Amino acid sequence: MLMVRSILFNMAFYANLILQMIVLTPVYFALPRKKAFRIPKNWALSNHWLMEKIVGTTFEIEGLENIPEGGCIFAPKHQSFWDTFALLPWQKDPVYILKRELLWIPLFGWYVMKQRMIPVNRGARGKVMVGVMERTKQEMNNGRQLIIYPEGTRRPPGAEPQYRYGIARIYRDIQVPVVPIAMHPGLFWPRRRSVRFPGHFKVRILPAIEPGLDPDTFYQTLIDRLEKASDELLVETVEANPHLKLPPTAAKRLAELRQEQANATPA
Repeated sequence: MLMVRSILFNMAFYANLILQMIVLTPVYFALPRKKAFRIPKNWALSNHWLMEKIVGTTFEIEGLENIPEGGCIFAPKHQSFWDTFALLPWQKDPVYILKRELLWIPLFGWYVMKQRMIPVNRGARGKVMVGVMERTKQEMNNGRQLIIYPEGTRRPPGAEPQYRYGIARIYRDIQVPVVPIAMHPGLFWPRRRSVRFPGHFKVRILPAIEPGLDPDTFYQTLIDRLEKASDELLVETVEANPHLKLPPTAAKRLAELRQEQANATPA
């Protein structure tokens, strides 16, 4: 039954994407940019509905009050395709730095261009990256929210953290608050797998790290806060979903956390 539901959801997910993109394209491009973004946001909400009704997966968001007004940087954990779109309905005017090849995809690339996302050649250096940062500052000055995955790529739940220092340089140069976001969607929508698991999980938006720290201090603060919250959420999620079949990385980290707790408990 699990595989049947997973297959049905995957078919519905991609059908939903293609149909909405085709049917709503005239409306999308006729609207002003900010109003047009309601269409991707509603698409994200419809995916949440499909996942709940077909797979039986739900989630809740904690800490929305921690999102500052105006420009900021969202720094979420990145485990799944789910977290690339899931929070769009709660973001006022997000902007992504993305690889330029995505602009070449028919329809999708046009949608991205209308929203003034920032393309970059990942192999670029020097003046090109200076131009990307200038463009990023311009968008942030207009009150937009930049989304950066601090680890750069998807990591399985519980895996050893591999943060990249680039976010510290952006924090130093742009001077806006950084909002860490802990979550474990990878336990329900695993990377590189077609199976989807039922259950319930939390997205935890942490208090913002204000601008003004030196890059090294910021970098370590981000890692400490995000990893601590991720560990806490891993324990909570597994306790709330005892049926879950954990990936090896999550099972290993959970065992380590339980051992740490046992060692800290007085005899």
